[in-house]
Amino acid sequence: MKIERKKVLNLIIKFILLLLFVSFIAFVLMDISPIDPIAAFARSKNVGLTNEQKQMLIEEWGLDRPLLSRYFSWIKNILRGNLGVSNIYGIEVSKIIKRGFSSSILLMSAAWIFQGILGFVLGIISGVKRNTLIDKIIKAYAIILSATPTYWVGIVLITIFSLKLGIFPASMAAPIGIESYKVTIFDRLYHLILPAITLALVGTANIILHTREKVIEILNSDYCLYAKSKGLSDFKIIKNFALKNIMLPAITLQFSYFSELFSGTILAENVFNYPGLGNLTVQAGLRGDLPLLLGLVLFSAIFVFLGNRMADLFYIIIDPQMREKA
Repeated sequence: MKIERKKVLNLIIKFILLLLFVSFIAFVLMDISPIDPIAAFARSKNVGLTNEQKQMLIEEWGLDRPLLSRYFSWIKNILRGNLGVSNIYGIEVSKIIKRGFSSSILLMSAAWIFQGILGFVLGIISGVKRNTLIDKIIKAYAIILSATPTYWVGIVLITIFSLKLGIFPASMAAPIGIESYKVTIFDRLYHLILPAITLALVGTANIILHTREKVIEILNSDYCLYAKSKGLSDFKIIKNFALKNIMLPAITLQFSYFSELFSGTILAENVFNYPGLGNLTVQAGLRGDLPLLLGLVLFSAIFVFLGNRMADLFYIIIDPQMREKA
């Protein structure tokens, strides 16, 4: 019991230190950034500000105070549950994040599921058909896409399926010019397809190669060689005897991909002008909106941390041996 409490305590301490480190780095980067938040605010509102108005904003936003003073004030507000008010949008940061998260989580979930299924299936096929033409094609696909930027894949898909073929919309999360209450689930899913496929195609590389190696390792084991000598095909051996052993590391790897998926989402949302957290993060950075950027950074760190912990939890749930140790 003491050991378990110590583990939980260490996890909580690591979590707190991570949030402090990430938020402080974001604070410092914004402070040394060449972007003038006052000028960015004026441009976003398309207005001119007098010197008196600029000074009022500087005092209101605390830009005339030392960095550490502003940072600790922000920490105090966080402990009270107050993320502050966005300089650009003029509403609470928590409301903006909530609105953006609902769009981003839908995109990430769709991409995550499609990526996991596609990567797992292609990995099994590649492992079973090792050293054949099919295996070489799948490996080439995985290696090439692992080095391909997300935004480039998005641009290619937009060019082919939106501009050339006109099958899918090129941007946004819903049709333009339609009130939000008139937007159907089909409309949202239809606009979700291209950005989700973009993220999934780029993210399948690791799980394909990892699953392939695991399949080859299992097929070369003694019990699989014995089953093969009895006339069973490689696919039947995988299905009947080895599927669980292949799934365990694949699921763990898939959950640990949360951080990479989130960073890819930032690029994909900007390519497709998708109104999620990634788009908000870029806009907050370009416009010098420190309260919004810090709120997004804090939320992202929490989301990624919990995603990685979920990988460990699912591994314990699925694997009886790990469950007994836990």
